[in-house]
Amino acid sequence: MADRPEFDAIEVGQEVFSAGKVVKREDVKAYADASGDQNPLHQDDDFARSVGFPGIIAHGMFSMAHLVSALKDWAGTPSALRSIKVQFRAVVYMDETLVAKGRVASKDPASREVTLEVWAEVERDGKTVQAIKNSQAVVSLA
Repeated sequence: MADRPEFDAIEVGQEVFSAGKVVKREDVKAYADASGDQNPLHQDDDFARSVGFPGIIAHGMFSMAHLVSALKDWAGTPSALRSIKVQFRAVVYMDETLVAKGRVASKDPASREVTLEVWAEVERDGKTVQAIKNSQAVVSLA
């Protein structure tokens, strides 16, 4: 378990974590098996191409799982996460590097909770594409 961040050392506007993960076919398959989501869009390249994608795509919840894992690693314990709200905005392809990030939006000294803007992004064709955006998480640092 990582060290917990210090509430008083964190400033509003500070980016507090950034964690990359290369999306691999075997990880998406393992996620499909664990979640029970066997949609061919996530497993069959021919099917994915038939609906307009260049190949299989990662589950949206796969991207969210990476974001939550990065958040948990930063917070030091899974029990610190009080809530998370996400908006899925773009697909993620195999072999892209999915980067989860968080920035402090506000702090509540009374509860010692920190609200973070959180997102997950990939670089595609020279542009940053946010797979998850307009999202926030509340973390207790009590």
